[in-house]
Parts: sequence; C-alpha cells; structure tokens
Amino acid sequence: MNIAFFLLPKQDVICVDENATLRQTMERMEHHRYTAVPVISEQGEYKATVTEGDLLWYLKNRPELTFDQHHRVALSEVPMRTNNRSVRIDANMEDLISLAKTQNFVPVVDDMNRFIGIVRRSDIIDYCEQLLLPFEANERELKREA
Repeated sequence: MNIAFFLLPKQDVICVDENATLRQTMERMEHHRYTAVPVISEQGEYKATVTEGDLLWYLKNRPELTFDQHHRVALSEVPMRTNNRSVRIDANMEDLISLAKTQNFVPVVDDMNRFIGIVRRSDIIDYCEQLLLPFEANERELKREA
C-alpha cells in the first residue's frame, strides 16, 4: 500500500510557522482544538511538532511570564519534548506503522524535506480494521461449521 493513499494534504493540515509566537501557537491550537501541530519553516520544511505539553511545561517553568507577554516569546524558544519523526512519501508501510504506534500523526515530506501532509494514526487503524473484518468473519464461519 502506498503512503499517499492515507495522506491528508498540507492544505488541509493545521500547522504553525517556525517564526510564530507562543501566543499565536496557543491561539491556533485552541481555535482548532488540536493537542499537537506540525511546525513548518518558511521554506516549507517540516521542523518539529509542538504539543500542548511543550507549551504547558514552558509556561510552568516561567511563572514571571504573563499572558500579555506571550506575543513576545518566539515559538523557537519553546523546547519540543517529543521528537515526532517524519517519513518520506516513498517510505514503506512498515515505517509508517512503526511511527504511528507512538505518534498521533506522522508528518510526510518529499525528497527535499518539504512538508506535504500528515497521515493520522486513526486512518491507519481504520484501514487495518477493514483488513481484519473479512478475516474475523471467515473465522466465525469456520467455527460455526465445526
């Protein structure tokens, strides 16, 4: 199976620019109700994934920082605590599934590391479920016949 089959293209993905501020990132994530979003460079490269946890730990460790100051903090100052790895569009399904075990989504890049979209873990699980259903139905039928 080709990874492109599962791809949610970048125009349909909520991302943040690597030059965004802490406030812009928080507002974007809140507005779209996402707990993690890809961070993209000005050149369109996938840089990282920022999570709510990254933002919360950053704020927890800076009690002097007020909400009114969040627009002065660059997202690049926020340490990303998890390393959401990307896959190339020509990667095999095993690589995709391996990453999806620990990531809610897998960023997909082209051969120049430009972000082209994501594959959601839920889409992979749905696909696997569809593969298993005929197998399980066949097993039930065999048990009835026995």
